Amino acid sequence: MKKVGIVGIVLGVILLFVLMVGMTFVNYYNRFISQGEAISAAWAQVENQLKRRNDLIPNLVNTVKGYMEHERGVFENIAEARAKLAGANTVSDKMKAYQGVEGALSRLLAIAENYPVLKANENFNKLMDELSGTENRIAVERMRYNDLVKIYNVSIKRFPGSFFASVFHKEAAAYFEVPEKEQVVPEVKF
Repeated sequence: MKKVGIVGIVLGVILLFVLMVGMTFVNYYNRFISQGEAISAAWAQVENQLKRRNDLIPNLVNTVKGYMEHERGVFENIAEARAKLAGANTVSDKMKAYQGVEGALSRLLAIAENYPVLKANENFNKLMDELSGTENRIAVERMRYNDLVKIYNVSIKRFPGSFFASVFHKEAAAYFEVPEKEQVVPEVKF
């Protein structure tokens, strides 16, 4: 009888250990899935705001076109950048295309500054307010996206998460970074 009791206890301990290990695997798997979905949802919000901005750009361009017909190269750059953004499929490609739109738009706004009549135009001012609000929304959504990427990346790099990440073939997610040329602070001269 004592052998049966000891075997039962040993089997119970082994079963409990296997159950705990199994629950740990399930816990980490579900955590990675939840964090990955949160990143996807945050990226969708970034894309919503980028689309909103992309939809505002043609209106802004048409308003500005009437005032500066000779700046055709700027309009072509904007159209090309928007086309690349529309054709981008991966998150990485979309981030690169976003940076192209950002650069083309900043050139348009820099040129628009040289036209005082344009700056007084009501449509231009409304569009600039809309664009400014959209840029703020993009910044907020990028921040949320990057925060979720950080949480995910930390969870797959820390032990024991790194072990489970390798088991489930999970890789670090990419941050949405500001391009180096936009990180340079402009020099202001009076």
